[in-house]
Amino acid sequence: MSGVDSTPLYQKIAESIREDIFYQNLQPGDRVPTVREMAARWNCTTGTIQRAYQELTRQGLIESYAGKGTMVVQSLKEAHPSPLQQAQLVHRAETFLLEVLSSGYAPEDVETAVQLALDRWRSLRSNPPLKQGITIRFVGSHDPALSRISPMFSDFSTDFTLSITYAGSLGGLMALASNEADIAGCHLWDVESGSYNVPFVKRLLPGTRAALLTLAHRDLGLITQPKNPLDIRTITDLARPGIRFANRQEGAGTRIWLDHQLKLNDMDSESIEGYEQVLATHSELARAVAEDRVDVGLGVHAAAASYNLNFIPLTEEHYELVIPEALFQIAGGCFQAWLDHPDVHAVIESLPGYNLKATGALRWAE
Repeated sequence: MSGVDSTPLYQKIAESIREDIFYQNLQPGDRVPTVREMAARWNCTTGTIQRAYQELTRQGLIESYAGKGTMVVQSLKEAHPSPLQQAQLVHRAETFLLEVLSSGYAPEDVETAVQLALDRWRSLRSNPPLKQGITIRFVGSHDPALSRISPMFSDFSTDFTLSITYAGSLGGLMALASNEADIAGCHLWDVESGSYNVPFVKRLLPGTRAALLTLAHRDLGLITQPKNPLDIRTITDLARPGIRFANRQEGAGTRIWLDHQLKLNDMDSESIEGYEQVLATHSELARAVAEDRVDVGLGVHAAAASYNLNFIPLTEEHYELVIPEALFQIAGGCFQAWLDHPDVHAVIESLPGYNLKATGALRWAE
């Protein structure tokens, strides 16, 4: 297989702008560089840039206005496609699949890559509006297993669908408290009680009786480059000179656990290079390590495995869905059937670092 990149330049330019939009370096409504600016940047003709912009316009990502220039669209369409549009989508997917398979990737690699991209998309997109009686809004901590099994939820209910937005464990409970979510997902370790989740639910949702339904127990640890070339082994190694670290956002269960470990080890967060560098999901953190933007981060085993990275387990977390009693009385059976089903278990078990010893277990916080 030749190592020469035969991708046309206009496609490379279009891809660079797509990535800027996807990673929100270009926001909805932002003006993209002019054709002349881009031609100078890429050292090419204006015709090449125009072709790239035509491709992005065709994809519905940018639009041009007389006297105003070319801008990122204000919002991406999320309407249900017609049969013809769905057929066209499958055709585009097949074209992409043929391209990557011919480049030497295995189907399993492609499936993992698409799932990781969807993880990233869910962490960036705004939560769609609630359709009463149809869409249940989940807001909470990122979990690779949840991302994999969430599309299966509709198989267990004709009345409900599940919308996923990742905002951290505390973010999920706060969204629940402010009625911006219907259920939350969290793995919050409480130091005083030595337990997960219930103390936080009681504090943030006072007077609310809520069901806590176990998704799974999962391994949390340090994610490093393959073969761990810097020999990073423990939390204390994060303070070594030259170690580049990436953190999770404030309110993430992972960050709360890390801060407790720093306190136990009498460590100052300022001693860690990159402590203030925040990444939104476990998958995003693993990608940063894979791309050598950082040396290490704290995340789940499944995220490390997705990028073929090294993983050093440090603790086992208890991840639960928090469902207010009023909703649980209506939809609790759907959630229980979903988490009890062998097909769902098989998907979770296919990911490293998950333990299903209590999956589907129910307890109450009040």
